[in-house]
Amino acid sequence: MSRGNRVVSSGNMSTSMRDNYNQHGVGEYYRKVGVTYRNPHYPGVRRCLFAWFTSWWQQEHANIDARGPTIFDMACGVHSSKVIIALQEWWLSGLSTNNQPTPTEITQMSIPLPRSKSHILLPPLDSHTPRPLVMAADPYTSEAFKARTSLPCAALSFSDIAQGIMPASTSRLPLSAPAQAATAKSKDAVSPREIIPNLVEMVICSFALHLIETPSELFALLWELSTKCRWLVILAPHKKPQIKDGWGWSKWDTEKWSNCSMAEVQGEFLFDRVHCRVYRSLNVR
Repeated sequence: MSRGNRVVSSGNMSTSMRDNYNQHGVGEYYRKVGVTYRNPHYPGVRRCLFAWFTSWWQQEHANIDARGPTIFDMACGVHSSKVIIALQEWWLSGLSTNNQPTPTEITQMSIPLPRSKSHILLPPLDSHTPRPLVMAADPYTSEAFKARTSLPCAALSFSDIAQGIMPASTSRLPLSAPAQAATAKSKDAVSPREIIPNLVEMVICSFALHLIETPSELFALLWELSTKCRWLVILAPHKKPQIKDGWGWSKWDTEKWSNCSMAEVQGEFLFDRVHCRVYRSLNVR
């Protein structure tokens, strides 16, 4: 069975994703599954993101905005808010390596990481390190995202973003469980005047970008993002979509920490059959 036709369940209509898309259409499928959707690939997604966040932090933390980096979770509901959850787990794990106190509800969760030669060293964060600002968008499952994270989510489509529309608010990455965050005071909230950053540090798209149907639509989206975001991180069960030269991005070798050809595979992450490719904008520095 091909990866694209793998049968999945747990609130996903218990059929293959390809059949779901063919029968219902992408938009209607995610409207139907709504808050019940679960991504069975999350272990690989998390390991890829742990590896990327660590590499990025080791190389770039000295250049990050003093207010904290802004991270855009694009099409967040498609993978059930797992990017934000992985970021939260990674941040808390970094705090724990520096003997910083962390919320019990989160730190008791198991965080398996790759072993042996793929072992990931977590960064030594401390309580004075500015936490990331996060923003999210999804046209179909924004309510599921809000329910799981207690964070705002803009109901924006790829087409909306390609036209220059971005989420109107961000939040400081919470360090408590969602139930606590929902009842906590708004000290982590950021006012709309503060949250529109001049530059988004990275946009992450997990298991969604390949759903764009035409190269022209993909180009329009990626070019617009390249004018606002420094890094583009794509997670998928395969190597699609194909990003081309001239679309505003340079393929990035995370091992050498330098640009490389679009066809280069060295420097990509691959865990549990999840591919993670990284690109750096040619339009912002």
